[in-house]
Amino acid sequence: MSRSATVLVVDDDTDVLTAARLLLRRHGFGVLTAAEPAEIPALMTSEAIDVFLVDMNFAIGRNTGEEGLHWLNEILTRDPDAVVILMTAFGDLNTAVRAMREGAADFVLKPWQNDKLIATLSVAADLRQTRARLSALGAAPPAGVMIAGAPAMRAVMKIVERAAPTDATVLIRGENGTGKELIARELHRLSQRAASPLISVDLGAVPESLFESELFGHRKGAFTGAGSDRAGRFQAASGGTLFLDEIGNLNPALQTRLLRALESREITPLGSDHAIDVDVRLLAATNQPLESLVARGEFREDLLYRINTITIELPPLRERLEDLPDLVDHFVAAVVRKHRSEPKTVSAAALRALAAHRWPGNIRELSHTVERAVILADGDELTAQDFSLDRPGGVVVADSLDLAANERRLVETALERHAGNISHAADALGITRAALYRRIRKYGL
Repeated sequence: MSRSATVLVVDDDTDVLTAARLLLRRHGFGVLTAAEPAEIPALMTSEAIDVFLVDMNFAIGRNTGEEGLHWLNEILTRDPDAVVILMTAFGDLNTAVRAMREGAADFVLKPWQNDKLIATLSVAADLRQTRARLSALGAAPPAGVMIAGAPAMRAVMKIVERAAPTDATVLIRGENGTGKELIARELHRLSQRAASPLISVDLGAVPESLFESELFGHRKGAFTGAGSDRAGRFQAASGGTLFLDEIGNLNPALQTRLLRALESREITPLGSDHAIDVDVRLLAATNQPLESLVARGEFREDLLYRINTITIELPPLRERLEDLPDLVDHFVAAVVRKHRSEPKTVSAAALRALAAHRWPGNIRELSHTVERAVILADGDELTAQDFSLDRPGGVVVADSLDLAANERRLVETALERHAGNISHAADALGITRAALYRRIRKYGL
């Protein structure tokens, strides 16, 4: 994220608060603590909170989890984009499923494992960043308002409107930053499953070793550290929609397990001998050429057939420039509200300069560019110079057309510019931290 993620820890046990504060600060998180859940509303007003880590039971002798579910709903009522993780010392599979259905991002058992808690909070911080970007794109719930006046986007929205009421699987394709998750949310919002949960999984951020547990769940004792039953994402999404982002990153072995679950419409949690029926509508997204991966034997052809009953191709920003003025106005207004700054207008010359840019990072890059301009500009009108398209901090234009070489150079530049800070570098590149780690490994950086 553009700053270290801030976690609010709410627990009536001061020892828990102290342990959380020491652990999270050691790993670079900002930490706020509260011993009473009644403090949450005031803290939400006064502080910028990325992740809520909230105990489920506060009153002495209570272990139903109802208090935690109440505060989950209170938080989401005040901020629908909030990322909430509930924690309890009483492991219960039904409570976990209910919590995720009601909007919790995850469920943690106390006493926690330090490494697992840090990993969970890191994923949650990325989720918060994604939701913030989607809101900036006009996807603030529940309105689902989208800027789609360009002919290329009108064609996309026509497919969305026709496909949404069905249970057909949809594959959403497009370059990074084009808004694939936004389209997935719109498909769910317009579907007959809209009252049930939309569960999103970034497959690029799920370690291979945790794939089955994350998607299918596990039973107590299934592996070291599995201290209780845990519901997987399939089970949490049952009755609703499951969105699998970056599906092209799955290796063949994991593709086989996913295909088996989709075909049988049932999952078997790790450590269990009994299959569980699941009823999910599947949406998937990728920025990779899956047909080429199939030809190289890197992606199962039968899985491709399973996930692309309907395919939606999202145009890059350079092919929907008719929407640029409205997008810029929207982002300017959003940044002004976010930072409580003075209103800004955009000059005609600035719009011409923005339209002439290639936007390799698409709408995500545009949103960052506008935010930087609004924050740093001196006057009430944003000029072409304010957008820094030809200066350090703007976009670097490459002489070579070698894609791998340019990608490596951009990764190196981002890491150097942000002194090795992975979160800041990933944010500058418009990708997740998991995606940046993959590129660092890929290029041996």
